[in-house]
Amino acid sequence: MTGETEGHGGVTRIEAFSDGVIAIIITIMVLEMKAPEEPGVAHLLALWPVFVAYALSYAYVAIYWVNHHRMFSHARRVTNALVWSNIALLFALSLVPFATAYLGSQEFSRDSTLLYMGVMILPAFAYVWLQSVVRRTGSQDEAAQAYHQRSVRKGIVATLIYGSGMLLTLISPWAGLACAALVALLWFLPKSPLDALFGS
Repeated sequence: MTGETEGHGGVTRIEAFSDGVIAIIITIMVLEMKAPEEPGVAHLLALWPVFVAYALSYAYVAIYWVNHHRMFSHARRVTNALVWSNIALLFALSLVPFATAYLGSQEFSRDSTLLYMGVMILPAFAYVWLQSVVRRTGSQDEAAQAYHQRSVRKGIVATLIYGSGMLLTLISPWAGLACAALVALLWFLPKSPLDALFGS
């Protein structure tokens, strides 16, 4: 079954399934935050790398959820490409809890940061594929085209920042993580300084 005959109802089901998977991903990240067995504030403070890694990843997953919701408001029908590109995005996001736990437990070492940055760039690639499908098969009105233009610009810049971050991680893990935080900031709002630069 190709799903070509499914309209908005099919799109809604895919979005609902995605919401459930993303909720599970966030839940897994929370469960990775183990409380210390020893009493005292000092033992809690020692967990700051775990919490910082969790907070950054939570922001990332939340931003993907928000932008996924915005993008699917322009989707109009279900195709095989839509289904599998969405599955690819969810698979990439499902790797985030592992990379987050490793980053926090290794206290932002170079290797753990490189792994984290590598895992973070995978959803970006999957998102580009998914968006290209929605842009081709979804709404073609002016609002949809303006949205896709803004998102494509962000995607290109984000990929460049990710690539720079991976190189900078070889020098300093904190520089790499700063690039990851910059990407999160770029996607935080529907419009960014890039939109002002390009006049849309």
